[in-house]
Amino acid sequence: MNILPILALQNIKNIEMKKFIYIQLIFAFSLSTFASEENTNSLYFDSNPFYKYTYEDCDFCGCGSSGGGMGYGTVGNENFIGLRYIYQSYKSRDGIFNNSPWVDENFNTLQLWGKIPVTKKLSLTAIVPYHFHNREFINNTTQRIDGLGDISILAFYSVITPVPDGLFENQQSKYKHSLELGGGIKIPTGDYNRSNNAGSVNPSFQVGTGSYDYVAALNYSVGYKNWGLGFMTNYTFKTENKDEYHFGDQFTYGVNLSKVYNTVKIDKIIPFIGLAGEVFNENESYGLPVADTQGSVIFTRIGTELSLGKLSTGVNFMLPLTQNLNSGNVEANYRLGLHLNYTL
Repeated sequence: MNILPILALQNIKNIEMKKFIYIQLIFAFSLSTFASEENTNSLYFDSNPFYKYTYEDCDFCGCGSSGGGMGYGTVGNENFIGLRYIYQSYKSRDGIFNNSPWVDENFNTLQLWGKIPVTKKLSLTAIVPYHFHNREFINNTTQRIDGLGDISILAFYSVITPVPDGLFENQQSKYKHSLELGGGIKIPTGDYNRSNNAGSVNPSFQVGTGSYDYVAALNYSVGYKNWGLGFMTNYTFKTENKDEYHFGDQFTYGVNLSKVYNTVKIDKIIPFIGLAGEVFNENESYGLPVADTQGSVIFTRIGTELSLGKLSTGVNFMLPLTQNLNSGNVEANYRLGLHLNYTL
């Protein structure tokens, strides 16, 4: 895959990037409106599709710990293998004083990811990330890091599975719901550099955390006709790495509203909106708390997924609604995700 257009995004300033993102989202939602107008000609208008909101591991300020952190699945929640690109924009204070200069930070991640069925109720999800991050200091110097990130592997078990509709009216239901329980591990395959944790600059400027971390997750979804509403929560238990640095545990939650359109020209169009947030605990160094390393953030989320045959693509944009990261020493600007998948 040619990633030169992706790499070029690193040099686009915030205003230019936002213009690009809004153009993409307007285009995507224009397609959704077109699909709505053609619903009367849909091949599947009465098929009552049901799609779940999948595990959203935000990990906003700990980008190295889950490969960029935009979730382990798609809104369509299909089995797939594919590529995903994630861009995250931050700024962090380079110093301990109120007038200390701000550092622009750009987190870029290219992922090989997939969701593979094992049995009817059990599936495995894996993410293999490659990071290429940079930050720009006030004196015009830059710091760049890149390399393989931490590989994540999770298993999800469907406790409640939606029952497919039959051909007859008494075999059809307007409401469907689903419950998934999951758990997994993040393996420290990415390099961790303790010197990047010095000072007040974002301690998450890493390609890996150097630690084995464990995740417990719960997803619940309810569908009405072609509407879907999903709720999720998960908790990441982090451990101390060999350099005696311990990133704080993280609690993640989210809600997502989506609608499925089926048309003759495009198999599925799924616009969605939602909220996603995270609360994370204080980091520790040599067993002692590291000041100003805890916080919380809530993001608004908007995007669209398109499916045509076995191929699907999507765009996902997130803006902070409220945040208090590292006692105000770190600020999230926005986040963009793009993916291209092959459905299994």
